[in-house]
Amino acid sequence: MPDFATILGDRPLVAILRGLAVDTAVDLAEAVWDTGLGVVEVPVQSPEAFGVLTAVARAGSARGEPVGAGTVLTVEHVRLAVEAGAAFTVAPGLDLDVLAASVAADAPHLPGVATATEVHRALRAGCHWLKVFPAGSLGPSWIREMRGPFPDLDLVATGGITAANAAEFRAAGARALGVGGSLTRPGGLAAMVAALTG
Repeated sequence: MPDFATILGDRPLVAILRGLAVDTAVDLAEAVWDTGLGVVEVPVQSPEAFGVLTAVARAGSARGEPVGAGTVLTVEHVRLAVEAGAAFTVAPGLDLDVLAASVAADAPHLPGVATATEVHRALRAGCHWLKVFPAGSLGPSWIREMRGPFPDLDLVATGGITAANAAEFRAAGARALGVGGSLTRPGGLAAMVAALTG
């Protein structure tokens, strides 16, 4: 099974395509891949979202780009996401059943954490890549401080990330940033690319 180090490599962006129409999602995914800076995640909070995931995953497959399913809350979500073509799964919290189902499906899982206890449990369950959520509320200092007792963590800061605070989260030690709403606004991707490369 690949891990997130393989999926992300040195790319600092996880683009979260939430609530978009199929054509819009595919176009934005293509634009993200063209930058060379990120991978794409499609949250699966509705039956329609699985159709979007299928289309984006098909476009990604044609380019050799893995596409993930986000907001994966149940074992059934894992099954449906993998059937739709998801190469990895992402969740807002830590659910060991969802983690186990993803691992069994050869799909790396990125669980959300917000406390030292959750970080510790995730590490004991074999997860070294973790989603810091909600990063905007926790702040860059949470990442910096958590890396003291857990120095080997690879963290993806997600929730409230914008072009204005991206550099601060990266400087605090986030390996990558999960970015949703700010990317879908006009000029959002260009602003994020500038923040990540400037």
